[in-house]
Formats: sequence, structure tokens, C-alpha cells
Amino acid sequence: MNPANKLIIKTAFQIAKSIGANKVMIHIDPLDDLIYSERIPSKMDILLISKKKNWTFEKKDHSLGNRCKAIITVPNINMTRVALLKLAVVLGMSIDLITQRDIVVSVVGNTALGVLDNIQMIDTAKEEEIITSHSVTKITENINPEVFHTVLNLAIELADKGREGKPVGTIFVVGDEEHVMQLSRQMIINPFKGYDEIERNILNPALKETIREFSAMDGAFVIGGDGTVLTAGRYLSAASDDANLPRGLGSRHIAATGITALTKSIAIVISESSGDLRIFKDGKILMEVEKTTT
Repeated sequence: MNPANKLIIKTAFQIAKSIGANKVMIHIDPLDDLIYSERIPSKMDILLISKKKNWTFEKKDHSLGNRCKAIITVPNINMTRVALLKLAVVLGMSIDLITQRDIVVSVVGNTALGVLDNIQMIDTAKEEEIITSHSVTKITENINPEVFHTVLNLAIELADKGREGKPVGTIFVVGDEEHVMQLSRQMIINPFKGYDEIERNILNPALKETIREFSAMDGAFVIGGDGTVLTAGRYLSAASDDANLPRGLGSRHIAATGITALTKSIAIVISESSGDLRIFKDGKILMEVEKTTT
């Protein structure tokens, strides 16, 4: 680890200690190793952020790794530092690595340059730019966390890359599937009907391209809390009061507001016009991720 990165991490630990933060989140992709010779404050959890699914290390040989509580894996796409933090915090909260009472000091940087260059303090009880709704703490109460992570990652990839280079707009509704189906109707013949549950489970990597192809159709995907894809091309007929939605958001966002207000589901919406992604729960926007323009 180069001296500059060590200094940034040391400063982050000093800030965390001085403000009473109980967690430090470090973006490790810019680092060539996790060897850190400075003293790490006790009673402080270390969470690592990475876009690399197979990021491994020997804990006995790396001091940061030895204190690491978990690695939070985010989608491997181009995103701003704020978007990276938003995703890491929400993913961490969805599996109880981060709670609504935590103060987190985060360190992020530029992977291509191999430098950490940004330190931020996040008070999860007060933060509004990163966490727009306190419902985040309940996001996976009826949903397998791995299912939520998989759907979110897939949606972010679709928002970033589209389908065959063209923008995609769609909705994924996850969880409380019985009520969601009651409050919606089929717009087309269900393309997933008749297939075994294993074949149409979102955790099955072979299903990814199928989802990508069907994302061009109108209507929503409905996915069970266990990851089973029930249908695509579903019209969400739940009524919604769109008064609380920011101006400029369209019918998909209104539909997501309505279905999540009346069920215990979550909805992930990709805006076709902007490529931005929003997560809805309890009829409210839980988080927004703006598409990075290059």
C-alpha cells in the first residue's frame, strides 16, 4: 500500500475515533494490498467495498483484512463516488452490517489511478442525500437478502448499459408476490409460465440474459421473495397518490409508489429517459442512483 493511501486511511480512523463513529468503510479496489502497519482503533468495525466478486485475501497476512467484518460487493460499472457510497450503505443496511444508528466514516477513491482521495462521514439516522427513507432498515424483512442484491445489481447494470446499447426502462417488483399479483394484471402472455422454479430463479446466472431480453417489454417483472420470477409484462394497477413524487417522474414511478404502498414489496425502477434508478418501499423513494455520464 502506497504512503498516500496509508495516510488517507489513518486520517479516516482518526476522524472516526474523534467523532465516535463505530464503523469505517474502505473502498479497496484502488489498493494493491491490505497491509496496514498503523494502529487500528479498537471497537471499530471495518467494512470493505469492492466491485470484484472474487476479491480474496489471507486474513493472517493483512492487518485490515484481519479486522474486516465483511466485504460489500457493488456492481462493476462506472459510477460516481456518491453512487458507490449509496449502494454500499444500502446493501450494508439490508443485511444488518449497518444499522440506522451507526455513524460511518467512508474512504473511496479512483481505481484506475490507484488512489484513495475522498473521506466522508455518514450519520445514518440523519443522512438524507444518501438515504432518503428510513424504510431501508426493513428492506429485506420478507425478502432473501441475496435476492435483493442480485436484482439490484442486475437493475443497475441494465440502467448503465441498456439492452444492445439502447436505453431500458422497466420495473422489478420483489416480495409479497401474492398481493402484488392480486393488484396487477397481465399485459402479454406470461413468458415464464410453465418453467421449473429453479430455471426461473433470479439467483440462476443463466437467467440474466433472459431478463435482459424481456426488459424491453412494457410492464413489470414480479419476483418472489425467494427469487422465483413469476412473470414479466405485468401491469401494476394499484392506485397511487403521486403528490409526494418529485416532479418529472413518470408512470413507472407512480406505479412503483402505488404497489409498494399497498403491499410489503419493494420496487426497483429504471428510468428509460435518464437511466437513473430508484428503489421504492412503503410508497416512498428509498434511494436514488443517478446514471454516470461519460
